[in-house]
Amino acid sequence: MNVIAKTTGLAPFLRATATAVSNGGTSVAATGKVSKPKVAVLPAVKRTLGQTIYQDLLTGATCISSGVSVTTHVHQKRLAHTDVQWPDFTDYRREEVKDPTVQSSKSAASRKGATYLVAAGASVGGVYAAKMIVHEAVGILSASADVLALSKIEVKLDSIPEGKSAVFKWRGKPLFVRHRTDSEIAKESKVDVTSLRDPQEDSARVKDPKWLVIMGICTHLGCVPIANAGDFGGYYCPCHGSHYDASGRIRKGPAPLNLEVPQYEFMEGNILVVG
Repeated sequence: MNVIAKTTGLAPFLRATATAVSNGGTSVAATGKVSKPKVAVLPAVKRTLGQTIYQDLLTGATCISSGVSVTTHVHQKRLAHTDVQWPDFTDYRREEVKDPTVQSSKSAASRKGATYLVAAGASVGGVYAAKMIVHEAVGILSASADVLALSKIEVKLDSIPEGKSAVFKWRGKPLFVRHRTDSEIAKESKVDVTSLRDPQEDSARVKDPKWLVIMGICTHLGCVPIANAGDFGGYYCPCHGSHYDASGRIRKGPAPLNLEVPQYEFMEGNILVVG
């Protein structure tokens, strides 16, 4: 057995067994019984100081056991963080909840009211700040006075003969100014607006029956219609086949709305100001 103990990884255990048999063992043939080795039972470890678990966490255990049959009493003390105290939030607590004998539910309404008041004040302040930011951003991004002055166009109506439509550029878009004849005015005023896709009276689209001022952009996909063309003698969009009458109202085709009427005024000297 000693030889096996020297050559295997169980050497310490087998060596201890061989020693126990050789010293205190009794042969099975003599007694007829197998002797059991005695196991030493260690006494329970007792605290040397009456301290709490929280103190154990700060300073460590006061008693430790090591070895098989040896109990060593070591008083451990950490060398760092020994001055840490339990945090006290009394200064941050409300007066209503400092007394442990009073139920906090009794003061819940007043505490919620204060919280809601603070939240409402913060919300109002945030909305006001957002309004100021948006106002400043719009002021910066909006057009200046000189740019707005250029946004108007003056048209001399004397240069447009009766029955013709002139095209001008306004704000980067085509502008149609049509000098209508008496027959066109009479024809458009008799149209039944209930049959139109976008019903509008002719009188609601013009300030002077002789002059029609509209934007030359088709309301379907933004194409530029052709003047004095189409099935109704007004405007025709060759891209998708939208037909407008001499009042700029959609009469046939895919366009959903009438041609847009911009803001304009008639000035002295037979001058039209658009914008």
